[in-house]
Amino acid sequence: MTRTVLAVVGIFLAIWLVIGFVIPALFATLKFLLIVALIAAVVVGVITLVGKK
Repeated sequence: MTRTVLAVVGIFLAIWLVIGFVIPALFATLKFLLIVALIAAVVVGVITLVGKK
């Protein structure tokens, strides 16, 4: 009985860990990379425009 209860508690803790920490961390990382990519695109665009003059 104890083994079953601990298994269920472990499953709930694993689900809580994924929902509470892993998914928000992934979204934060993707948001950071998107911002870096947009800044890089703007820099490349400005350099391209300045270089053609």
